[in-house]
Amino acid sequence: MKMKFEPAMLKSYFIAGTQDIKDNRPLEEVVKQALEAGISAFQYREKGPTSLTGESKLALGKTLRSLCADYHVPFIVDDDVELAMQISADGIHVGQKDERVNKVIEQVGETMFVGLSCDTKAQVDQANQIAGISYLGSGPVFPTGSKADADPVIGVDGLAKLVQLSQRPVVAIGGITEENIKELPATGAAGAAVISMIAQSDDIFRTVNVMNETV
Repeated sequence: MKMKFEPAMLKSYFIAGTQDIKDNRPLEEVVKQALEAGISAFQYREKGPTSLTGESKLALGKTLRSLCADYHVPFIVDDDVELAMQISADGIHVGQKDERVNKVIEQVGETMFVGLSCDTKAQVDQANQIAGISYLGSGPVFPTGSKADADPVIGVDGLAKLVQLSQRPVVAIGGITEENIKELPATGAAGAAVISMIAQSDDIFRTVNVMNETV
């Protein structure tokens, strides 16, 4: 059953792979807790020197995919069309440096929705011309430690400008914490996408609650 994209899915958007869990908990345990706490979307992003590959990446993807289905929460794959299609993901997210978004849209057709990272006015202007994109991810809004190749920080003002320019809903990403998330509603962003804020939270229920009550 294909899940149709809704902007509300961006409200509390959790992104993670095994590389983001700093203690010994299995990723599926953290994702299950986040689902129980009420996240609105989950993106499987298995990237980095310690991340899984091949069969083990696929097996974990299948487990997480069925977990998300149990909670009726969209399951999104980061930048891996083949994997996304193998496990019937609801959506795929691509970056500016990943596979060209037009090619991805062509490959997935109507089978899943597509998100695109856009961090500059030029990138948003270009995305506005492309049919088939459901939402944009913009940031980093605040300094972040989760991505080694993170782009320069755009700040709250920069995010607000991109939200105004975009013809599609925008989810804020990068360095979001339980404290600074309070600055996001004023930008018009549809939600917050986070890695560490949930993956390294000492109380996932509290964290997700803050996200759902704030943005």
